[in-house]
This record gives sequence, C-alpha cells and structure tokens, in this order.
Amino acid sequence: VIAIFVITFVVQAFQIPSESMENTLLIGDYLLVNKFEYGTEPAFSFGLPYTKIRRGDIVVFRWPVNPQQHFVKRVIGLPGDRVHLHNGMVFVNGEALMEPYVITKQHAPDFYRDNFPTQRNVPSQINSAWWSEFPSLIRNGDLLVPEDSYFVLGDNRNESSDSRYWGLVPRDTIVGRPMMIYFSLTPAPPAT
Repeated sequence: VIAIFVITFVVQAFQIPSESMENTLLIGDYLLVNKFEYGTEPAFSFGLPYTKIRRGDIVVFRWPVNPQQHFVKRVIGLPGDRVHLHNGMVFVNGEALMEPYVITKQHAPDFYRDNFPTQRNVPSQINSAWWSEFPSLIRNGDLLVPEDSYFVLGDNRNESSDSRYWGLVPRDTIVGRPMMIYFSLTPAPPAT
C-alpha cells in the first residue's frame, strides 16, 4: 500500500529515451521524478511544499499528442509570455535568454526550427493540430503562451521534438520535476 501511494503521488521512475536533453540528461539515464512538488490541487495545498513552475525548470509531462508517452523538457515560456526564436536564440518578452545548458550540434540551417514561429518551410514532423492552432496565438511575431500552458524546449535544440513541433504543454499534463539520476547507462561526454 505504501509503495502504491509513493508511486502514485510522490515519486516515479523514468528512463531517458532520446538525446533531446543532452548534456543535461543523457540517453539511458534513469530518473526519479518528484510528483509532489508541483501539486495541482490548490484546495489541498495549504501547508504543503508545492512550488510554482518557473522558467528554466525541467519537467516531466504526458505528451499532449499521445498521453501514454512521457517527455522531459525545459520550461521556456510561462503563461502570458511572448516567445520567439531568431537564428536559434530564444527571446522571451523581448529579452534574449542566457542558456548555458543548451547545446547545438552542427546541422543544416532550418528556418522553421531556428526562427520560430514562422510559417515558411514547415517541417513534415509538425503536428497538424498544432499547425492549425498556433497562428491564432501569434502576436507581432511572437507566440503568446496562453493561460495554464507552457512552452518547452529540449536542451539539445537541433535534436529535440518539442513545443515548436507539437504544441504547448497544458498544466494538467505535468507529472513532476526530476529529483535525481539514480542510474546512467551512458558515460558523461568529456568536458570541453
């Protein structure tokens, strides 16, 4: 009973399946995720250590396209924020973000990926529901993040399927925040 309670409400194990969060999280890392930190029921939050989701937090969430899958990404845009990318640089509310955790592997230029939100050269992997929704959220070249939603990106920007391709993360799909890596199958890359 205690184990079921802990797995359901407090902590859960996940494995990183892709390179989208390198070098922060590596393929094969096993995480323990704190499901308690971002409590969703304000009626029950009195006296409990719930925290608000902040820009820069890494979150685990049920993928909006297929809720059976879990993704892990970094929160870039909070509700009410205006977000755009220009030449791969992220701007939030008109200010460039300093992102020391981001890596960019060499790839051919991609106007859509590096200059989001734009509607030129639309990639084939974009979710069709997102393609039809996001033009209504554009304000003066920025994406306006609506209430109870978050814009997320992977730290490995050129190898990440993220909010640019399939849309915003609704608040109620966020499972929790990674607490620790308890096992890793992949050795960390050498420091440069």
